[in-house]
Amino acid sequence: MRSFGKEINPLIFLPSVERPLVPPRGELVLIAPLNWGLGHATRCIPIIYDLLEQKNRVIIAADGLPLMLLQKEFSQQKTVEFLEFPSFKIHYSATSSQVWAMLGSIPKIVQGIVHEHRKLQQIIREKNINFVISDNRFGLWTQQVPCAYITHQLMIKMPRSLRFLEPVAWALHRLVITRYTECWIPDFAGSPNLSGDLSHKYPLPQNARFIGNLSRFSCMEDIVPTETFHTVVVVSGIEPQRSMFEKLLIEKYASQPEKTLIIQGLPQQETVRRKIGSVTLLSHLSASELKAQLCAAKKIVCRSGYSTIMDLHALGITHKATFIPTPGQTEQEYLAKLHEKEFLQKQKKH
Repeated sequence: MRSFGKEINPLIFLPSVERPLVPPRGELVLIAPLNWGLGHATRCIPIIYDLLEQKNRVIIAADGLPLMLLQKEFSQQKTVEFLEFPSFKIHYSATSSQVWAMLGSIPKIVQGIVHEHRKLQQIIREKNINFVISDNRFGLWTQQVPCAYITHQLMIKMPRSLRFLEPVAWALHRLVITRYTECWIPDFAGSPNLSGDLSHKYPLPQNARFIGNLSRFSCMEDIVPTETFHTVVVVSGIEPQRSMFEKLLIEKYASQPEKTLIIQGLPQQETVRRKIGSVTLLSHLSASELKAQLCAAKKIVCRSGYSTIMDLHALGITHKATFIPTPGQTEQEYLAKLHEKEFLQKQKKH
């Protein structure tokens, strides 16, 4: 998909990347990320910049922290409109398993899918939308205009006791995917790749395309940080696990001799700064500031969310990262093991 931003990412033009359907210049595009942490919103950033570069007008349809993050990023763009578009609310369990939390959310998820599908048809008619891009929102397919669905997780990793259900979950997700004009997979078709089994274990739907790495850092200018830290911690995810992760890391690093920066993943109008021992807490950083801090750090601690992995890969600093998956979040547990294994294999070669 073109260059996804101001800088050309050579990875986009690898032979393993297929060119997807893209909206013609000057059209009105609605893009809607899932409100499930900030990762779905951050990986939409390079797509939005690319759309603007191609003289498209963009409506960002989101809610909660993803909407706040994208408003901060694009508020100065005259051809960007923001639309409050609620998605179904998910809350993780405070325990080490998310199975029952997710199973208990199924009725709410189904209700949310039906609601967002009906709402989209109304918005298309009222706003004269020409193209729809849904980042992992199941209900944003339409027959009125071309629509694209972004996902890296075609198959859903199940806990060991429910692994026999993985083919069923894959088949159900495939049914969702086939509702869309195209499915865009932010990964590489060959090996090595970033998602492993999540995008490569089962046959792809006919409308699926690999589009390469999607990172917000591909379209950010390099800046020099005014202050650097030995360790940078990026807190992310769904409550209450986000707050629990933050508390755990404050307790761990506050008494350490090295300076640590903890970025809380809470986008607000103004960045809030606090200090606890050796730890500096910042509510949020702009993409360019975060990029600078990550590149300057000697060590990075973060969840193994897929968008985080794409960001680190884009900067070539995955080797600095210690991945701590959300307890019971099977996708993150799998990705943490996958990239730890790849790192150890690279070390052996050298």
